[in-house]
Amino acid sequence: MATQAFEDIADTFDFLDDWEDRYRHVIELGKAMPPMPDALKAPVTKVEGCASQVWIHPRIENGRFDFEGDSDAMIVRGLIAVLHALYSGLPVAEVGKVDANAELARLGLDRHLSAQRSNGVRAMVARIREVAAAA
Repeated sequence: MATQAFEDIADTFDFLDDWEDRYRHVIELGKAMPPMPDALKAPVTKVEGCASQVWIHPRIENGRFDFEGDSDAMIVRGLIAVLHALYSGLPVAEVGKVDANAELARLGLDRHLSAQRSNGVRAMVARIREVAAAA
């Protein structure tokens, strides 16, 4: 059920041999994201449960889910980019059906993130699912 953008990331991860290269790629994905306007970095968009500062501003247009996100940590910004690739453009009704844990496990992120980072990713996924469910 993954989007083509996520499949492209998975293909790149398959090509990269070691985790240092994969971490660098995740960071590069974060650097390539458009910046989130400071006006959107407010308490209402802040994701609790993350060790870093994380903001997610979801929006639904024409029945499709999308979001802007940002973090003060480059690796987390990259993880936001990975989640954006996983969810952006999906019909709102499909967002809750995505098994984020399984999809991220395909990248090996379940085995290579610290416990704090894993908790942060779970918090981001929970926020995304909550917004989509409320729409």
